[in-house]
Amino acid sequence: MQNNAGKSALGLDANIVAGLCYVANFVCYLGLVLSIITIVTDKTNKLARFHAFQSLLLIPLGIILGIVYAVGFFIGAVIDSAIGFPIFMLLVWLIVVVIGLGMLVMTIIAAVKGFQGEVYKLPIIGKFADDFSN
Repeated sequence: MQNNAGKSALGLDANIVAGLCYVANFVCYLGLVLSIITIVTDKTNKLARFHAFQSLLLIPLGIILGIVYAVGFFIGAVIDSAIGFPIFMLLVWLIVVVIGLGMLVMTIIAAVKGFQGEVYKLPIIGKFADDFSN
């Protein structure tokens, strides 16, 4: 496999595809489509495949965290209505904001590194993306 150079199977530079896998997710999850196309069509470019897999792994992580948030909001609403003071909802909201901002920052950093042509492993999912991209 090539490391970080050349064109992807889509005809774009590998670093452009790597960055677009993240950035396009902000527009109707087009990064999901681009990541799948990159994984299926590009078997030789390590940079494009790595960032495509890492972008794909970020999406289920966001969905799982969304489900956890929804359950936390429900439990917090029940507890807050029982005690008459919205302390648990405020706590859950604060956790949602901190983790959401963390995911946004990680996505932006990964996109910038992808556009620069670097392989940047996000915590936890970066190892899985590296294993899958080989």
